Amino acid sequence: MSIKTLLITGTSSGIGLATAVAAARSGWHVIATMRDTAKSGALLAAAQEAGVTVDVRALDVTDPASVEACLAGLDRLDALVNNAGAGHVGTLEQESVEDVRAVMEVNFFGVLHVTKAALPLLRASNGRVLTVTSVGGVIGQPFNEAYCAAKFAVEGFMESLAPVAATAGVHVSVVEPGAVASEFVSNVGLPDNALEQAGPYAPALSAYLDRTRGAFAGAQTPQDVAARMVDLLAAEQPAFRLLTSDTARAFAGTKLKDLDGSAVQALTNAWVA
Repeated sequence: MSIKTLLITGTSSGIGLATAVAAARSGWHVIATMRDTAKSGALLAAAQEAGVTVDVRALDVTDPASVEACLAGLDRLDALVNNAGAGHVGTLEQESVEDVRAVMEVNFFGVLHVTKAALPLLRASNGRVLTVTSVGGVIGQPFNEAYCAAKFAVEGFMESLAPVAATAGVHVSVVEPGAVASEFVSNVGLPDNALEQAGPYAPALSAYLDRTRGAFAGAQTPQDVAARMVDLLAAEQPAFRLLTSDTARAFAGTKLKDLDGSAVQALTNAWVA
């Protein structure tokens, strides 16, 4: 049997890095992409330590030309993991619509650019698409308006695409981690003086940040998420939704059985009280 090829976006750190290494250890030929390949050092060191190799390539998910250039050189693709993304903390009154649009470009349209380019190859191989969303794609969270909007959009798009893609032999799944101990949180771009600049929202932001620090203190590791994703890649009949921890399942479950929205509002109101 020929070695299967997997392309992963956003592999310079966190879940993407861990998944690239775990998949390579499981026998995949891994094309590990990132916007700036100068940041591949951590990935290459982890791969070397694991005794595997990965094929590092440049891919900026927000640049259609970059996506096309990366995918154009492939003659086979068996799976795609859309992992690249960026966190964002803010609230509408205090940021521009352009700020929100930038979050959508990375977290939503970036996923679309890569998936669209990959689908012809995935149809040929009866492959699969895994897209890392978040429990933030299920439950809207305070001060994560733009981020959750993007992740909600990804969830809706993939849930709608899944039955259509299945008719052409392509499985579509979403992966929903909760808090993960990675560099993701440090990359949200919140300035050091955010509380000073928050004005009337300062008490709510302070409460939110305190709650978030607590949540990430016991966060799931990227390696644990990666192991579950590699299992999903190998599954004969992969589920559409993978919640990667008991905490994520309990949290998302609040929304999935909350028919009038009151349970979610009671939960998230407490975060900013």
